[in-house]
Amino acid sequence: MKKGILGTKIGMLQIFDETGRVMPVTVIQAGPCVVTQKKTKENDGYEAIQIGYVPAKEKQLNKPLKGHFASHGVSASRYLREFRLEDISAYELGQEIKADIFAAGEVVDITGVSKGKGFQGSIKRHGFHRGPMQHGSKYHRRNGSLGAKGPARVFPGRKGPGRMGGDTVTVQGLKVVRVDREKDLILIKGAIPGARKNIVAIRNSIKK
Repeated sequence: MKKGILGTKIGMLQIFDETGRVMPVTVIQAGPCVVTQKKTKENDGYEAIQIGYVPAKEKQLNKPLKGHFASHGVSASRYLREFRLEDISAYELGQEIKADIFAAGEVVDITGVSKGKGFQGSIKRHGFHRGPMQHGSKYHRRNGSLGAKGPARVFPGRKGPGRMGGDTVTVQGLKVVRVDREKDLILIKGAIPGARKNIVAIRNSIKK
């Protein structure tokens, strides 16, 4: 990984490209973020930077976090995320990272928390087929057979009803369409995980 930043998902809209075709894009408020810690191979066994996003008030911090920010001499942040980078020599403590680290045409991977759906049945959660809908069937959207008679138990990992959504999801290979340097906005082609106002992590693509 070469670079990364935290941002807030604002929403989706449509723009027109050079040929006049409509393109769906997601608008992300990327940064500004602050470098709150540098990890080196000598001290930590690997190289990484920790960045903070959204300034935090003192009453929002516990004692360990207050000590963490004070020991590094940086301002407090509400959200922290670590990025393992190939080279951290270009970053210094307290340095500000903005949306202009990315440019139009770059390919990125975006990680966010998907929308929570609550407790759902197996048809919606896993795409199971339903039963016959005639009145005499009495089997419409239920789970079906759960296992063989011999073991007399349900094996672990069996797909069934349960909590759906609210998982950490990464979408790879998304293209940066436009970057607004003044407002720190990044426009991404397509949809990204999560609802509006969710915190997302943007990093350069690991495959492209």
